[in-house]
Amino acid sequence: MGTKLPAVTARRAADVAAVAELSDEAAPLLEPDATPGDFVDALRGASKFADADRFLAHGLGRREAVWWACVCCRLAPDPRPHPGAAAALAAAEAWCRVPSEENRRAAHEAAAATQFGVAEAWAALGAFWSGGSIAPADAPQPVPPGPFLTAKAVSCALTMCAVRHDPAVANAKLLTFLERGIAIAQTPAAPAPQAGA
Repeated sequence: MGTKLPAVTARRAADVAAVAELSDEAAPLLEPDATPGDFVDALRGASKFADADRFLAHGLGRREAVWWACVCCRLAPDPRPHPGAAAALAAAEAWCRVPSEENRRAAHEAAAATQFGVAEAWAALGAFWSGGSIAPADAPQPVPPGPFLTAKAVSCALTMCAVRHDPAVANAKLLTFLERGIAIAQTPAAPAPQAGA
């Protein structure tokens, strides 16, 4: 029996893997009837931590996934932070605490202020792409985000966190991130993140 991941609502790992854009090496590890927990265990056992993180980002709910990205940004801070990174992270965390339209729009503004060049900006973009419209607020027609944009943003944030400062230890960081993601996925009603979580 695989790891229990109650916050991942899909019953079959294949349903999540189909949209997660995993590596070619991950495909042979996916058994037809595997649960998400089974597949995460298989990926972790094969040291395919990047694939496991990407899979989990697509399996979690949007709020939990963005929270996870925020936690990882704090776990692996940039030793030379961009001046707007802290504001982007704070905006993403604010949306996790209160996922309002105001906080969603504020997350986009904070991400844009960094020119989308830091992991924290992608955590904030994950919040912005969580729902609503991605068109300007005064646009006459709403433009809904694609269904997996938050997962893509979270995956990007994790990858950027893993490779910044010392890319040689990226795989070890990705494993640490995976362990935090699994902990989040095991908490169906996860509390909002706090500073330094």
